[in-house]
Amino acid sequence: MDSSNNETTHEFPPYFKVYKDGRIERYPDRFGNGGQDLVPTGLDSKTGVQTKDVVVSPESGVSARLFIPKINGPDPKFPLVVHYHGGAFCTGSPFKKIFHDFLVSLALEANVVVISVDYRLAPDHALPVAHEDSWAAMQWISAHSNGQGPEPWLNQYVDFGRVFVAGESAGANIAHYVAVQAGATGLAGPNVVGSILVHPYFGGKEPDKMIDYMYPTKDRILYPEVDPNLSKMVGKKVLVCVAEKDWLKDRGVGYCETLRKSGWNGSVGYFESEEEGHGFFLWNPSSDKVVPLMKAMVDFINQN
Repeated sequence: MDSSNNETTHEFPPYFKVYKDGRIERYPDRFGNGGQDLVPTGLDSKTGVQTKDVVVSPESGVSARLFIPKINGPDPKFPLVVHYHGGAFCTGSPFKKIFHDFLVSLALEANVVVISVDYRLAPDHALPVAHEDSWAAMQWISAHSNGQGPEPWLNQYVDFGRVFVAGESAGANIAHYVAVQAGATGLAGPNVVGSILVHPYFGGKEPDKMIDYMYPTKDRILYPEVDPNLSKMVGKKVLVCVAEKDWLKDRGVGYCETLRKSGWNGSVGYFESEEEGHGFFLWNPSSDKVVPLMKAMVDFINQN
C-alpha cells in the first residue's frame, strides 16, 4: 500500500483534513453521526409544526426545509424567517436533528414559517459558494411574493410583507450577506423587516488557517467594516445575540458598533446570554438560558 495515500496537507480538527492526493475527509460530524440523526419531514405531533423539503435549485442540487406552524382557521398568513444554519461553513444541515428541533421551536414560539437553506459546504465547494447558494435561495423565495411561485406552502402561508433573515455562527454571516445583497441589488417582492444574527462569525484580526483554506479569495463578506454596501442593507432593525463565554462574542459586539457607524438607517438590538458558550442553545437545548434567548428572538419578530 502506498503510504503517500495517507499523507495529509491540511488538518483542521474537529472539521476536516485534506490528503496529498486532494481527498477531503471529515471528522465525525459535530452535529450528528452521518445520516443517523437526519430527521424525516412530516407532522410533529407534539407541536403541530409541519415540515417538508423543497428543491431550490435543480442545477446545484441545493434544497431547503420548510417549517409551517400549527394552522388555526382558514387562509392564515405568517411572517417568514429565512434561516441559514451554522457549522463553520463546512458542516451542518437543516435536516439534522440539532437544527431541525431548534427550528421547530422557533416556528412554534414565534408563530412563523421558517425556511432553512441547505447550502453547499466548504471545502468541497470553496467559499463564497455557500453565500451564493444562499442568495440564490433568497431570490427563489422572493419569486413567491406574488403568490405564483413553484412552492404552494410559500404561496399559501407566507405574509411577504414580514420577512426576516436569520442564522447562527457561520449562518449569521450568511444572513448578513443576504441582507446586504438584497439592499444593494434592490431585491423585489419581499419586505425584509430585519435580521437576527445569533453568535455571529465575522473575520478577526488574527489569521485563520481554515478560513484561508476554504476561502482563498477572501473578501469583504467576512469583514463588514470594509463593505461599501453595508449602509444599503435591507431592514429597519437587527438583533445581535451573543454569549458571555463565546470566543466570538467580541466580533458580535464589534459588528454592532460597525453597523451603528455605517450610516445604515436602522436600529441595532443586542442580547447577551450569561454564563454560556458558543451555540449553547443547539448543544444544550434544555439550558434555562435558552428560554430568554428564544423570547428575545420572538419579541424581535413580533414587535412592530
